[in-house]
Amino acid sequence: MRKRDHNVFTNAASLLICGLLAGVVVAAAAFPAVAMSGLAAKAGAETFGALPKELTVARAPQISYLLASDNKTPLATLYDENRRDVKFADISPNMLKAIIAAEDHDFYKHNGVDLNGIARAFVNNQSGANSQQGASTLTMQYVRLAIAYSATHPADVVAATEDTSARKIREMNLALQVDKEFSKDEILTRYLNLASFGNGAYGVFAASQVYFGKSPKNLKVEEAALLAGMVKAPTTNDPTTRSGYPLALDRRNYVIDNMVKTKVITQQEGDAAKAVKLVVKDKRTPNGCVATNQKDWGFFCDYFYRWWLGQETFGSTTYDRERRLKSGGYTITTTLDVQAQNGADRAVRKNLGVNSKAARMVAAIEPGTGRVRALSVNRNFKIDDPKKPQNKLSSDPKKAKKKIRGNYPNTVNPLLSGGQGITGYQAGSTFKMFTMVAALEKGVPLAYQINSPAEFKSEYIVEQGSPAACAGTHFYCPKNASASMAGVHNMWTAFGNSVNTYFVPLEQQVGAENVIKAAQKLGITFRSSDDARRATKEGGANQWGAFTLGVSLTTPLELANAYATLAADGKFCEPIPVQQIRDPEGNKLDVANPRCEQRISTEVARAAVDAARCPVGDRSSVSKCSGATARNVRGIVGKPVAGKSGTTDGEKTSSLVAMTKQFAVAGIMADPDWAQTNQQMGHDTPTGINPAVYQTLRDAMKGKPGVEFTPPNGKIINGDQRSIPNVKCQSVDGARSRLKEAGFSVVVSDNKVASDCPAGSVAGTSPDGRTIKGGVVTIEVSSGGGNTPNTPGSTGGPGGRPPNGN
Repeated sequence: MRKRDHNVFTNAASLLICGLLAGVVVAAAAFPAVAMSGLAAKAGAETFGALPKELTVARAPQISYLLASDNKTPLATLYDENRRDVKFADISPNMLKAIIAAEDHDFYKHNGVDLNGIARAFVNNQSGANSQQGASTLTMQYVRLAIAYSATHPADVVAATEDTSARKIREMNLALQVDKEFSKDEILTRYLNLASFGNGAYGVFAASQVYFGKSPKNLKVEEAALLAGMVKAPTTNDPTTRSGYPLALDRRNYVIDNMVKTKVITQQEGDAAKAVKLVVKDKRTPNGCVATNQKDWGFFCDYFYRWWLGQETFGSTTYDRERRLKSGGYTITTTLDVQAQNGADRAVRKNLGVNSKAARMVAAIEPGTGRVRALSVNRNFKIDDPKKPQNKLSSDPKKAKKKIRGNYPNTVNPLLSGGQGITGYQAGSTFKMFTMVAALEKGVPLAYQINSPAEFKSEYIVEQGSPAACAGTHFYCPKNASASMAGVHNMWTAFGNSVNTYFVPLEQQVGAENVIKAAQKLGITFRSSDDARRATKEGGANQWGAFTLGVSLTTPLELANAYATLAADGKFCEPIPVQQIRDPEGNKLDVANPRCEQRISTEVARAAVDAARCPVGDRSSVSKCSGATARNVRGIVGKPVAGKSGTTDGEKTSSLVAMTKQFAVAGIMADPDWAQTNQQMGHDTPTGINPAVYQTLRDAMKGKPGVEFTPPNGKIINGDQRSIPNVKCQSVDGARSRLKEAGFSVVVSDNKVASDCPAGSVAGTSPDGRTIKGGVVTIEVSSGGGNTPNTPGSTGGPGGRPPNGN
């Protein structure tokens, strides 16, 4: 910005003459009968003393751009006005010449107010000519636009454009100041960045994109002339309409003739430009998350949009934040990983189209940063047209009876992240992770053994007669998915096989309230009012025995982040959809940094992940896995993995989490319209949730190295080891008493083994030698026969694989 010196007398004289003539010019144009009465000149003189001393220019609304994490792939554009300011050097000289030829031939000669132009307008308007002239210079037009965009009240906008001599004088006064304050090139640039060009295009950058699909730097003579000819009447001279096309063509040619007249182009160049057929693109810039660059990216875009509206940094109200987003001209690099997102989009739709009642939902998060890398569901992110609805009636019979339509194939509801009535879905046995974490935090080691029966009578109280109660009681009585799961288990085998009757007693031992706290530390938020109440002390958190089996509601994003926290050695990071935000000047905003804190101790996290390698077919660092509910994940992903599957009663939902050190991917399959659906959600079937998760993880990991999980160490693996008393050949009752006195939990095996001890006495124990303090020791009963039994050093537990989904 530079100041140019003007002769003070010249400026004063200009303004005085303007004050005398402006009223006459305006009045002559609008009211010829009173043009010579002096009333308009009097109005101009009276207004002079009240004019503002300087022009305050607010930045006009700017379009904001969303990019993928590679900082180059377009994701979406959001705006109130499609505008992007450009610098003088980025505007074609043809455009600069064209706008001057169209609007202000003497732009580079006058001082913001053209006295000759005012005189010409005065003569023209008195002559009764068909076209009236207003004598506005480009500088005055810029002032008018700037006042309108700086207005804080609608009345100010009206005042900036009303056809009065007072307004004209104000413009002239401010134009003189602007001409002193800015260079001519700056004024021209500012004008071209503010002007409206119709079809939602504000400023020369948007106009060049909308009408010609190019940068303003590359505009040809005929293209620049068209745009310059539109600023006076963009709606009337709209080349995209049948009525406006010939008017726009005439106006274009008029501007070209003026360019020849002012000698900025030759006659030959002008003739050649006029000979070019007028062809426009008519391609409005897409706006909002319903118009993303890739049609399947709308759910991620919407998650970003909702995140932005929740950030107080961007304004005190959601209205302020939305206005700032849509007018601030930001360039926002989101966390969307194109490779991961495209993999997720393919996976969720493979064998299951958008018209399915079942929603296959997948979320991917980067451990250690909280950056959301992919969000996908087999739905169209689209508002269903109420006049021509595509959506089917709700799958919920009660809603269908009322003719309420469901969320398929079109929806803009946040199915993956929750909110706006979406409280989440049950994730089944994936919640066993929180019980394991709570136990590890209490000092219970991975090797801790529990004799897990086919049915466990807990101390948790439920309604008597409930299907979850033990027969004839009010005690919660969970069962396993398969009878083969019964037996002695540690955390590796119980998590790998998803043994309900291991985790409910483990929850009972460490306290359900502590399991709930562990879930909260890992990011579970209890979105439904019932869950939120139940998770409190007053709501009976200590009696929530079924919590470990995943009866609370969550979302794919929340679940992915909980497991990502463990993959990041216990560092919780708030899910975030942005990694860089720049303002129009290129300055970084300090709001895109990961927001992390250590929530779980490193050793607890590493121990939990070690056990979580078992369900997905990987090997724990101590090779204690036995059984896997999603065994093929390791082979398909081809990298070190951990995770857990889950299902609910009647398979109303199915879920799977699979993670590496680089990505945590969680998938939930459910009916968002009807929680009590009669449809069974599958696991490792072509239309189930498992393929959607492991294919997403596989594709996200392509080209990336496999990174080993750091194994746990110390007592968290085996705990406090104690020697097991030698009770061989003793009576069963005597051996039981002695083992209990030593601090062990005792189980007597139903199967007798041949040994050299008398029949009915103790043949040996499993394990023998040493085991964890408080661990399970199984007494093996002798059948006689003289052979010493082979008693293994530890019990691995049953290795049978239960049905998918546990």
